[in-house]
This record gives sequence, structure tokens and C-alpha cells, in this order.
Amino acid sequence: MALNSIFAEAALLGGEWATNVRLTMEAGTIRSIERGVAISAPDERHRLIVPGMGNLHSHAFQRAMAGLTEVRGPTSDSFWSWRTLMYKFALSMTPDDIEAVASQLYMEMLEAGFTRVGEFHYLHHDRDGRAYANIAEHAERIGAASVETGIGLTLLPVFYAHSGFGGSAPTEGQRRFINSIESFSALMDGCRTMTARLPGARLGIAPHSLRAATPEELRDILPMAAGGAVHIHISEQVKEVEDCIAWSGARPVEWLLENMPVDERWCLIHATHMTETETRDMARRRAIAGLCPITEANLGDGIFPVEPFLEEKGCFGVGSDSNISISVAQELRQLEYSQRLGLRSRNVVAVPQQSTGQRLFLQSLEGGARALQSDSGIAVGAAADFVSLDIAATPYLLPHQVLDQWIFADSIKVDCVWAAGAKCVAGGRHTQRDVIAARFRSVMAALLDAA
Repeated sequence: MALNSIFAEAALLGGEWATNVRLTMEAGTIRSIERGVAISAPDERHRLIVPGMGNLHSHAFQRAMAGLTEVRGPTSDSFWSWRTLMYKFALSMTPDDIEAVASQLYMEMLEAGFTRVGEFHYLHHDRDGRAYANIAEHAERIGAASVETGIGLTLLPVFYAHSGFGGSAPTEGQRRFINSIESFSALMDGCRTMTARLPGARLGIAPHSLRAATPEELRDILPMAAGGAVHIHISEQVKEVEDCIAWSGARPVEWLLENMPVDERWCLIHATHMTETETRDMARRRAIAGLCPITEANLGDGIFPVEPFLEEKGCFGVGSDSNISISVAQELRQLEYSQRLGLRSRNVVAVPQQSTGQRLFLQSLEGGARALQSDSGIAVGAAADFVSLDIAATPYLLPHQVLDQWIFADSIKVDCVWAAGAKCVAGGRHTQRDVIAARFRSVMAALLDAA
């Protein structure tokens, strides 16, 4: 097997900066790391290398809606009015459309420095709501998009059965999402077969929310995870909290922690509206907070309570969710800035005498890897997932200042990206950008023409 080597003047290794580093790759993994070495002829030279980030929460098909819901309706808009428009797009897309949109999205993720995606996949069935002959048809299209682009995939098939708490019947707009326990088991079997064929792919499970699955259904589907990650939307909206209290007498996170075996395999997406007790209890149970700061701001969700969560050594990662914008730096910036606005303070996430950018990056790196059951950081034996940053405009920076500049100053861009040892992005452009983008434009023209 051929060996490839990368020489970096500086690299972020295990949370610390090292200089004059050689990374040697073989079969998609890092075979060796040498520090304090001189560059040699076979090496590909870069100024600065950081680990690839995991994007722990994505709905790929929603990339088709990006920027198309920013028109105010006849009354005040909210998450719930946005959801109506989302359903319209969800009901119109074909399998070919889904694959084209997912490929465009995953290409953009790689160009942004994300090297693995957690696809919270709930668009399962044909447009009339009937299952395809291959119940995993759409999941296979997601897998095909990950292969075409090179991004690592953690597939999270979603169980969705109801429109509201207490087992309410689903609405017509949800018909492509809905499964019984039996059909979901068949879906998981198909997804397990598919992901087994994809190098480095992982399979987890995603009960959509407490409003979409009854307690009995939650207990029935959890064994289907077979040790994989468990992701769930929770406490995203005030109305959701109010409805949960009316149904159960408890708040969503409170109910989940009291009634389900929540542990380090669980990723609670959003978890925005929590009491301090819930926040601290969630951290103590080692559940990951799946934060989607750009989407949460776009939808007017609210602000996650970071301070008490981190005081209990809670772990968080970031995801692009509705995919309104794809950027590692902007997700982390929005996370910190939302805290500053809410608390009227600065450098909230950092500890004393620490770079805020570096704390944000390292925390999200760890949380994303845990949530996606993947490798965290650049280490021998780990997947060769890393990013070179273009620091030509800021040659005066010391390595420990680079992440602050990337996240907060817009003066540093992604240059090259490797995923499982393959160089997917060079000079800020994905190697297949022209082909993928042309197909996406064609699909979008047809979708908007039919809208």
C-alpha cells in the first residue's frame, strides 16, 4: 500500500501545537507522526494543519431550501411556520434530487473543513408516502453522496410515527417520514447492509423527538441501535416544552433523563430550553449536546445554557442542521456570540488565560467525534481526517492565535482537506466541484419551477 506524507510547519496534535510535523498516511489512516523534523523530498508541504471537524447534525434535503424561507408571512413567523414550508420541499423531491442535493451539501461541508457528517435521515418514503421496494432507497442515496464526495458518514435513520405528544396521528405533510416499529426494523436492516459496504461508515439510530415517538416505541427501537449512537431532537422550542408538560407533567429533558437510559452514546440535539437542574443533570449523564447555532438563530429557537453545562464538564459538538450556511468557523462564532449576547459578557466558553477559539474548536472536536462514534483529532491509528488552513494573509500570527483569527476575524480560509487520507479539497475547491455543482443547479431549477 502506497504511503503519503504531509509536512506541516505547525499542527494541532492532542490539543497542543507542534512544529515541523510529518504525517504519514496509509490505507486511509495515520501511520506515523514525527515532530521536530526537516522536510524531505516526498513530503507535501503546508503551513498549518488542524483536525477535521465532525458535523454532528444534518438534514441533507433541507439544503435545497437554503435562503428560500426568508419572507415574512401574513402573521408573525416561527419554527412552526418554517416547518410548513419545509414539508412542501420534502414532499416534492425524488431519489435523484435527494442524492444531488446531498452531494452538493457534503461537498460544501468538506470545503468548510467538516470531514464527517451525522445525517439525521428522516425522508424515507416515496412522494405518496408508500415505502419503496427497497425501503432504504433514500438512505442508499445518502450513502452514494458520501462516497462521491469523500465525506465520512454516520447514518442516523430516524424513527417518526406521530405528529404530537401522546401518539397523535401523523399529518399528511409527514407521510414520507412515517414508520411502524416493523417497517423501521426493516429500514435499519437495509441501512446496516448499506453502511457495512462503506469504508469508515457508522450506523446509529435517531428517534425524532418525544412528540414523534411514544415511550413504548422508544423502548422498542433502542435495541436496534446495536451499540451505535442515539440522537434525538429535544427542547428546541418553548411550545414543545409546554406540550410535553401538558402530556407528562415533566419538561422534555427532565422526562428523558428520568425514563430512558441516557448515557455517553446519546446526543441531545438543541436542548435549548432547560432549567439549570436539567442542564447539569444532562452533563452528569455524559450525554452530548448537539448544538446547531446558525440554524437555532435562523429559526429563533433560543440560546443553549453553556456555562452551567461546562461547569459540570459537559461535552458539546456542532452541526449545520437545516444547512442554511455551511461553515465550521461561523457555527463556532455564532455559539460564542449567542452566549455573549445572552449574558452580556465576553469570552464565555473559554477558561481563564485560554484562547476562546481554541476552546471552542477542541470542545466541538471531541463532542462531534463522540456523537458520531469516530476518531477525535490527529493521532496514530486514527482516520487521516485533517485540514490545512491558508494563513498567507496572516503570516505574523503565532499558531495559538490562528483559531481565533479563523473563527472570529474571517482572515483565514480552508485550503486543503483530507478525509480518510484522500485529498478531497485543494485550494479551497472540492476536486469534483464542477460536476456536482452543475447537477445541483439542474435539480434546483426543476424543483423551483415545480414549486
